[in-house]
Amino acid sequence: MQAWQVTSLGEPSDVFVLEDVPVPQVPAGHVRVRVLATALNFPDVLMARGQYQVRPELPFTPGVEVCGEVLEVGPATGGITTDPHLRVGDRVVGTTAMPHGGLARECLMPVAGTFPAPAALDDARASALTIAYQTAHVGLVHRAGLQRGETLVVHAAAGGVGTAAVQVGKALGATVVAVVGGREKADVARAAGADVVVDRTAGDLVAGLKDAVGRSGADVVFDPVGGASYDASTKVIAFEGRIVVVGFTSGTIPAPALGHALVKNYSILGLHWGLYLQRDPAVARESHAALTAWADEGLVRPVVSEQVPFEQAPAALARLGAGRSTGRIVVTAP
Repeated sequence: MQAWQVTSLGEPSDVFVLEDVPVPQVPAGHVRVRVLATALNFPDVLMARGQYQVRPELPFTPGVEVCGEVLEVGPATGGITTDPHLRVGDRVVGTTAMPHGGLARECLMPVAGTFPAPAALDDARASALTIAYQTAHVGLVHRAGLQRGETLVVHAAAGGVGTAAVQVGKALGATVVAVVGGREKADVARAAGADVVVDRTAGDLVAGLKDAVGRSGADVVFDPVGGASYDASTKVIAFEGRIVVVGFTSGTIPAPALGHALVKNYSILGLHWGLYLQRDPAVARESHAALTAWADEGLVRPVVSEQVPFEQAPAALARLGAGRSTGRIVVTAP
């Protein structure tokens, strides 16, 4: 079968090779699926560069998130149980099992990271539901306890995780302040439902945020950026506010001033969503159930900015890695 393979480490446009590879064998606790659509993620770029915490042996097929059709259910042996609700022919969404990722005709998915595809979403939008939306939902609900009427600040609000956080925040009844970089991205954040948009390229970010959140400050900050975005958040966080640290796309990992957190009485919450699949899968299942219900109601709808053919996957990942994309880029099935 056809698959994109990373044969050496570097930028996707340089190190991806289209190969014919064997159909993967299905180990216990996994399913084999026919890929219907693959949503591209920043970890796909980082894995190609060798900069992600998960470092598959070379060569490997990237693509950490898919919508697919179950072709085979692996055995329930070795202490790993197979979900009895998974059946051949089911349409599913979720994460893939490296090194057999979703940029291929078929891939492997761990049972813990496989969920029923919402009927309300087509394959492209369904493929983009799991990682970004569960990150937003678990971060805002399970970690930060965002309440109706509170003020939420979302950094990088025009990206895949950012637009998800905007929609989840609105579904929870929060006032959402979106931080973006540029006019085009401002339009994307507004379309996702943001109440106020702050363009960090148009002036001083702290001043813009203070105007947006008012004297009471931001109750919750959702930050996948780090660097200057995190620093600005600490200047506008409310009493008993919560900063959810999701990632560091800026390339700069902050060193929090804990004395400042003490004096201002706010919390810094780390979020590694993938750990829930290993340590507490019930949280992920509950999150997916809530998101599916919201999708049925039209409250969440993944923002797919581009659907690209399989052959253009490396170039699409290069745009994602360079920060030139908005919403989600989805690769159609080969």
